[in-house]
Amino acid sequence: MAIIGKRNTLSVVRASQPGLYLDGGELGEILLPGRYIPKDLKPKDRLDVFVYRDSEDRLVATTETPNAMVGEFALMKVISIHENIGAFLDWGLSKDLLLPFREQEFPVRVGDKVIVYVCLDVTSKRILATMRVNRHLNRETPAYRDGQPVNILVIGRSPLGYNAIVDNAHRGLLYKSDLATPLEIGLKTKGFVRTVRSGGKIDLALDASGYRRVAPLTNQIVEMLQASGGKLAFDDDSTPVAIRQKFGVSKKAFKQALGKLYKTRRIAFTKPGIELLENTNWSPGK
Repeated sequence: MAIIGKRNTLSVVRASQPGLYLDGGELGEILLPGRYIPKDLKPKDRLDVFVYRDSEDRLVATTETPNAMVGEFALMKVISIHENIGAFLDWGLSKDLLLPFREQEFPVRVGDKVIVYVCLDVTSKRILATMRVNRHLNRETPAYRDGQPVNILVIGRSPLGYNAIVDNAHRGLLYKSDLATPLEIGLKTKGFVRTVRSGGKIDLALDASGYRRVAPLTNQIVEMLQASGGKLAFDDDSTPVAIRQKFGVSKKAFKQALGKLYKTRRIAFTKPGIELLENTNWSPGK
């Protein structure tokens, strides 16, 4: 059976003037409008589509992907306000997503960007947004291991740093003392678990720790040196911002990698910058 608010792989039942009707199982036939029919569609192909309700409350399918599906969190922009219903958000589809007044933690205005959770209303079966994200976070202690990679959505600032949602389920914290530059609210990025505290709170980092971080980074630096003729205008005096933009890591991680390469006589410091040395005893990952 097709699931509302999710991507589904559905079979074509019949063609009509408006488009293709797909087999939605217990939900019945679901229209895929003609403008979304793939040009290379072959007989008996199954289609990967997102199922939702249009402005007339009919089930429809689209090959487009929204900014967030049911069960996911995202940053969305307010594009209009209906005085009797609520705000409408841009979620990447032709029909905007309703944020009812009752689901707003504070009044929003056109142009605001808000963190919301996308849910399916139990009674109406309509897809809605809510700003009351804490209700939808998993309170159980997750079974993450230290250093495990995770997906992070930055949702707000705190005195210690930035609050984040981990893997669309748990609350985490990125400490500002570990960050080279401020983060944008709504940023989606990869991160790593530093530790899981009692109560399920998760300390996060943008870089892996220890050898798991340094070994891949040393390989990356050597490859970049080889690609640039053996020299790079970066060293341990480079700014944290420049290092993050170039290598995607913190200055601390970059300095650790440079230290390892220097000790193994793979690089020399040219002040400014670094230079690749020939070393037949060195190999990636060492």
